[in-house]
Amino acid sequence: MTALGFSPASQAQSRASWLGIAAGLGAGALWGMVFVVPSMTPGLTSVDLTAGRFVSFGLMAALVMALGWRSHRWPTASQALSALGMSLLGATGYYLLLAQSINASGSEVPTLIIGTIPIWVMLLGKPLGLKWSALLPGLLLTAAGLALMMQASLSHTEALPLAGVDFWWGVLLALGAMASWTAFALLNAAWLKRHPQVSATEWANWLGIATGVGALLLWLFAGSESKVLLAQEDIGLTAMACIATGIGSGWAASILWNLASRRLSVSLAGQLIVSETLFGLFYAFVWDAGWPTPAQWLAAGLFTLGIIASIRAHR
Repeated sequence: MTALGFSPASQAQSRASWLGIAAGLGAGALWGMVFVVPSMTPGLTSVDLTAGRFVSFGLMAALVMALGWRSHRWPTASQALSALGMSLLGATGYYLLLAQSINASGSEVPTLIIGTIPIWVMLLGKPLGLKWSALLPGLLLTAAGLALMMQASLSHTEALPLAGVDFWWGVLLALGAMASWTAFALLNAAWLKRHPQVSATEWANWLGIATGVGALLLWLFAGSESKVLLAQEDIGLTAMACIATGIGSGWAASILWNLASRRLSVSLAGQLIVSETLFGLFYAFVWDAGWPTPAQWLAAGLFTLGIIASIRAHR
């Protein structure tokens, strides 16, 4: 025991946990970039923008692997299949479900359904030794923040789509997208903890290449023609937005998320996903030169308190 009453092992574990929390928050800060990019590139469809982002992610991963080909670990056939499956769950497959959902039922309801992902990850990823009573404050604060954010979002919507067959089909697809990314968060964390010999960067690179291939297929299947993309008025800004989100929100965020998933319990990492919304709101307000509504301020405060409560519960 040290003079402060903590063993070196407990100090190292605490340091690893705080590094994991910092990595999770960093991933959220980078993911939040995707909230504002559509406003910067209004000429792109959602499929084109997402394909551009994921292809850039794949190219960055391929470049890193090519530059370090002598020292970089290459995946086995089983690991490559795992990366392909994870990329479908957490990237191209997830986005295809979400995009089709938005086409069928508008953007508001699917966005709100997707917003519940942190809660599901927290619920399904709770460590066996952690009591529900300890996790409850963070869950309630996050749920209250989501409810306020939903109310603020719907209050700015003049009318929702009529609840016909297409609308409910869209809701079903949104639920599928939510389940897809939730499964990705759980399975990705489990895979990393089962394969400690694979570094967070190596796994991010493997995922990036698989995601890039899937994104290229997505663009060929549902994207705009190349001549339409090349005719964009500000093609330079469009290209920079795709590259920035591919390298930042894709490659770098994936490395940080892998670090967080390896060092933290799934429930705590799930709570940190809320930071994506917080940073996304901040970037959007800066870009639009506007101020949050009182409800959005309060929701952001509840999200922040929820993160703090969850960190305290997992100490």
